[in-house]
Amino acid sequence: MAENNLIHESSPYLLQHAHNPVEWYGWNETALKKAKDENKPIFLSIGYSSCHWCHVMAHESFENEDIAKFMNENFVNIKVDREERPDIDDIYQKVCQIATGQGGWPLSIFLTPDQKPFYVGTYFPVLDSYGRPGFGSICRQLSQAWKEKPKDIEKSAEKFLDALQKTETTAVHTKLERSILDEAAMNLFQIGDPTYGGFGSAPKFPNAANISFLFRYAKLSGLSKFNEFSLKTLKKMAKGGIFDQIGGGFSRYSTDAKWLVPHFEKMLYDNALVSVNYAEAYQITKDPFYLDVMKKTLDFVLREMTSPEGGFYSAYDADSEGVEGKFYVWKKSEIKEILGNDADLFCLYFDVTDGGNWEGNNILCNNLNLSTVAFNFGVTEQKAQEIINSCSEKLLKVRSTRIPPGLDDKILVSWNSLMITAFAKGYRVTNDTRYLDAAKNCISFIENNLFENDKLLRTYKNGSAKIDGYLEDYSYFVNALLDVFEIEPEKKYLDLALKLGVHLVDHFWDSDTSSFFMTSDNHEKLIIRPKSNYDLSLPSGNSVSAFVMLRLFHLSQKQNFLEISTKIMESQAQMAAENPFGFGYLLNTIFNYVQKPLEITIVNTENYELCHSIVTDYLPNSFIVTIQNSTQLDGLSDFPFFAGKTFEDKTTIFVCKDFSCSLPLHTLDEINSHL
Repeated sequence: MAENNLIHESSPYLLQHAHNPVEWYGWNETALKKAKDENKPIFLSIGYSSCHWCHVMAHESFENEDIAKFMNENFVNIKVDREERPDIDDIYQKVCQIATGQGGWPLSIFLTPDQKPFYVGTYFPVLDSYGRPGFGSICRQLSQAWKEKPKDIEKSAEKFLDALQKTETTAVHTKLERSILDEAAMNLFQIGDPTYGGFGSAPKFPNAANISFLFRYAKLSGLSKFNEFSLKTLKKMAKGGIFDQIGGGFSRYSTDAKWLVPHFEKMLYDNALVSVNYAEAYQITKDPFYLDVMKKTLDFVLREMTSPEGGFYSAYDADSEGVEGKFYVWKKSEIKEILGNDADLFCLYFDVTDGGNWEGNNILCNNLNLSTVAFNFGVTEQKAQEIINSCSEKLLKVRSTRIPPGLDDKILVSWNSLMITAFAKGYRVTNDTRYLDAAKNCISFIENNLFENDKLLRTYKNGSAKIDGYLEDYSYFVNALLDVFEIEPEKKYLDLALKLGVHLVDHFWDSDTSSFFMTSDNHEKLIIRPKSNYDLSLPSGNSVSAFVMLRLFHLSQKQNFLEISTKIMESQAQMAAENPFGFGYLLNTIFNYVQKPLEITIVNTENYELCHSIVTDYLPNSFIVTIQNSTQLDGLSDFPFFAGKTFEDKTTIFVCKDFSCSLPLHTLDEINSHL
C-alpha cells in the first residue's frame, strides 16, 4: 500500500492515516508553503487516535480513491493530532462554534493558503445523509468557488477572522469575595441531575472539577446537600458501565443519563482527574467504597498505561477489531462457561442477562447491594465479595487474551502531570509506595526526556520529544512538582517549580487581559495567539496557573506570583459565578484564596498515626508539607514557608494562616483546635 508524508510522523493518530490515498501532510512549513506556491486552499482535518467518528470519516472518505484523487488535485491536505497541537485545535474549534454553534472531532476546516478559515464542520458523511452534505460534494463545491469566486471566499474568511478575534475578550475585574462562590454553587447545583448525579442529560461526562468545587463549597457553607449530590454522582458513576468493573479505569463519557453505556475510549486525563475525586470522597466520608474505586483506577494506569521508561500513555481506543466496545462486553453464556458455579451470583450482582443490556451484549454494571445478593444466595457479605473478586480476576484474565483496543502510546507532559498529581493524592490516602514511586518516576522521565534548554517540550514517542510546551504543560507540571514536593520535600522539586513558574510569567503572560496565552512568545505564529479559559474535560491552563502561582507565593513569598494569581481570578470571577459549569477548577482556586490557605508543616514523621490522620483529613484549603529528616529541612531553610522551623525529636506540627503561626503542636486535639 502506498505511503503518504504522515509515515514520518510519530503521532499514532497521524500514522493511522499514513496509508490513505490522500496525500496528507503534517502541519509544517512544507505543507503551508506548498499551499501558497500553488495557490491552493488547505483542507485541514483535526482528530485524535481514539476518536470513533474520526475513524468512520477516514474509512468512508479518506480511503475512497475517487475522493482522495479530487482532494489531491485541488487541495493541500493537512492532518493534525489535536492532542499534539492544542493551539491549532483551539483556534479552529472556536471557528466551528462560531459557524455552527458546536464543535467536536473530527474537525474539518477549509482554509485559504494563509490559514484563514472559510468553511468548517465536523463529521461529514461520504454522501449526503444525516441531514449533512456529503464530503465529496462539499469538496467539489468549495474547489469550484475557490477558482470562480475568490473574492467571496476571502470575504467569508475575513468575517471568520473578525469574529475569532472578538472571542479574545478584555477582562472585567471583580472583587474576590465569598458571594462569588455562593452564586456559582447555586447555579451549578441547579443543572445537576438529582436522580443519577452528574450535570445535564446525555451524554454525561465526569466533570471532575465541578465535583471538587461542590465538595469545597459544602465544607465552606456547611450545607450537606452539596456533598450528598457529589457523592451520589461518584457512586452512580462507579456502579455504571462508564467504570470498567473488572479492569478499573473510567471511559471518557456515558452516552446515556444513567452512566450505563460508555463511549468506550479511556483517556489518561479522565482517569487522573476522577481518581482525585474519589480520594477526596474517601477523605470526606472514610467510606472504603470510594477508596476502592480510586485504587482500581490507579492500578489500571500502573498496569496498562505506564511505559517502561516511567511516562504514561495517552489513551485506549473505543474500538477493537473495528467494533466499538467489543473488548469490554460479555455474553451470559460466555460468563457461565468461565465461572461455572459462581456465575449466577456474579451475574446477579453485575446485571448480566441472557438478552443483555446493550446491543445483545452485557456491559457490567451494579444496581444491587452486596447484602441483597449475599442474602439471595445464602452466604455472608464477605463470602459474596470474595466470589465477586475471584470471578472478576478470572474474567479479566480471559479478557486480556482478546484483541485489545488500539493504544495511543505518545506521552504528553500535561496529561502525565495530571497523573502525577493523582498518584501523589493516591499515596496520601493509602500510604502505598507504588503510587509515590510512579509519581516520582514520571517526574524524572519528564526531566530527562522532555526538558531541554530550560524549556518543556510537549510530546514524546519512540525516544524523541518535540513541539514546544503549552501553558497547560507548564502549569500542570508545576502543580505536579508541588504535589510531590509536599510529600517528599526535596529542594530540587521546589527549585524546578519556581524556575518554571518564572518562565511562565516571562513568556506566556498577557498583562493587557490579565491572563496567560496558550503559547509562549517564541512559539510558531498562527492566525491568532490563542487563550484557554474554560475548565471542561481538562482544566484550563489559566485556572491551573492561578492555582500554582498562589502555591508558589505561599512557599516563596514572592509578591509577583500572588499578584498574577489574583489578576487571573479577578478577571474571570464574574463569568465563573454566572457560568460555573465551565470554571470548576478556577472556582476551587478562588475558594483557596477566599478561605486563606492553611500552611501545615509536619516535622519528623515518626508518629505515623498522627501524620496519617492529618493527611487523610479533608482539608481542601491546605498546603501540607511532611518533613522526614533534618537534611530536608536544612535544605529548605531559605524559603519563607520553612523559616524559623527546627527539626524536633518527635512529630511536631506547625499551622500557619493569614501570616500568623501556631506554637509547635504535638497532639491531634491541639491540631484540631487550630484547624
